Amino acid sequence: QLKEELSRIVGSLIENYDPLNDDERNLQDAWDYVQTQIACCGWTGAKDWEKNEILINQSMTAYPCSCSNSSKDLQVDTGFCNLDVPVNGTATYADWPVHEQGCMDGVEKWLKDNLGIILGVCTGVAVIELLGMILSISLCKNIHSEDYTKVPKS
Repeated sequence: QLKEELSRIVGSLIENYDPLNDDERNLQDAWDYVQTQIACCGWTGAKDWEKNEILINQSMTAYPCSCSNSSKDLQVDTGFCNLDVPVNGTATYADWPVHEQGCMDGVEKWLKDNLGIILGVCTGVAVIELLGMILSISLCKNIHSEDYTKVPKS
């Protein structure tokens, strides 16, 4: 279930990826970071990027920089880079200097490795909040209301 949801989210992110769109900047930067760090491209592979509208408009003569496996693109890890080699007609993802393998396995492995830490932190926070609630409830119970019936009326 989580796997399907993740692949759907990443799929739509790749399709609508636009370096000029500031609304989605954080999400796009995060995905670029994943592709750079895990050295992967797309969810199942570089072919996923062929669904991107901007790349389709450019006849696939550009590719995502964060996917690149060539050393000259190392400084640039966001947005699109242009193909150096002129391709007659339309290029395909096979012409791009990018990593072949998709990010799915890497992301899953990262989640499995860090799930313990994530759950541990969440559990810790929940326990602290619970203790705070118990403490505040017990404090409220111990506050005695004063008896004002003995105060003389003016």
